[in-house]
Amino acid sequence: MLRFFVSILFLFIPCTLFWGGKSSDNAPESPKAMAKTDVEACADLYRSMQLEGVVSWKAFRQAVAGYNKIENRKRDILTLIDFSRPSTEKRLWVFDMKQSKILFTSVVSHGKNSGTNYATSFSNEYGSYKSSLGFYLTESTYQGKNGYSLILNGLEKGINDRARERAIVMHGAAYADPSVVSKGGRLGRSFGCPAVPQKLSRPIIDAIKGGSVMYIYAETSDYLAHSSIL
Repeated sequence: MLRFFVSILFLFIPCTLFWGGKSSDNAPESPKAMAKTDVEACADLYRSMQLEGVVSWKAFRQAVAGYNKIENRKRDILTLIDFSRPSTEKRLWVFDMKQSKILFTSVVSHGKNSGTNYATSFSNEYGSYKSSLGFYLTESTYQGKNGYSLILNGLEKGINDRARERAIVMHGAAYADPSVVSKGGRLGRSFGCPAVPQKLSRPIIDAIKGGSVMYIYAETSDYLAHSSIL
């Protein structure tokens, strides 16, 4: 009889008492374990694309983290603009996240009041002529005064959510051509738009239009302190 009651008691004792509080193999991972897995997956992607020495790991990691959180994206495409680099260097990359490959890399202009060769000051204000950091979703295209252009929808309140109001779009520009660097020592600047060389503007815009994620990065703690995504 005693053996019977002991057997019944063991059926109702939680398994965590026997395994030091660890979950079973089929239980969900803890948030910390899941975060580590996400970072490891990002590192695998970084290595598979052979980005070491080409793209900043910190910028890429943040871009991928935000990309994974933006559920209403419609494309498996991620654009990263790294404003910690000078305008004289290629600092825009378009990644095909499904195929794990780079589609485009290019120079890109920043806003005239964000800095000279480096972009160091950013704003969400109308008339600031500064670039805005953070995450965007690409929308539709149109023909404007700068030719074939792409509407950008800023996703972060107080950081870039006035992009449409400010007419911050991607477009091609003669001042964004690498040939300009040899004359002035830096790329030309925009009114806040990420402007690219004219010969690359249509191919890049066509590759990223219609609901893909764009992330504009800079080494600033102020953005991370206020980002609603990161």
